[in-house]
Amino acid sequence: MAEPSGAARDPEAVSRFVEHFAAQLVEAGMQRMPARVFGALLASDAGALTSAELGEQLQISPAAVSGAVRYLSQVHMVSREREPGSRRERYRVHGDQWYEALTNREAVIKRWEDALRDGVTSLGADTPAGRRLEETLAFFEFVEKEVEAMMGRWRVHREERFGERPQKRN
Repeated sequence: MAEPSGAARDPEAVSRFVEHFAAQLVEAGMQRMPARVFGALLASDAGALTSAELGEQLQISPAAVSGAVRYLSQVHMVSREREPGSRRERYRVHGDQWYEALTNREAVIKRWEDALRDGVTSLGADTPAGRRLEETLAFFEFVEKEVEAMMGRWRVHREERFGERPQKRN
């Protein structure tokens, strides 16, 4: 499927971007295949591609696409949608994917906080290990509040700069 764009694209330049950006995501800890699939979706004008299109563009198997999309869906970086009148699914990246991914990390941080509180109780707040856990807990509580405030500022900034609010997803 050709990209709906007014300007022709150099497929090699697109591929270089996808691979370079994917390498940066891998360096930050993401698995290679999900990073490549995410990069391809991000570089797509439509922001959505089918499994076949991803496989063709990245020269990867349907199984590799499936595993990558499953991971990206779990971390809320892509969503699945049906093509109207077709059984084929398209995978979409949204303009607010970073917001969604970071927002969903808050649930992970809350679980870490709960585990750390239990650890402080179990180990004793007056022990070196308990104090270390308590400081780690304080760090995550601080980060959680800062991220919440920052996300509020981002929503205002995004609306001012791009004139739109993130769309609600199903």
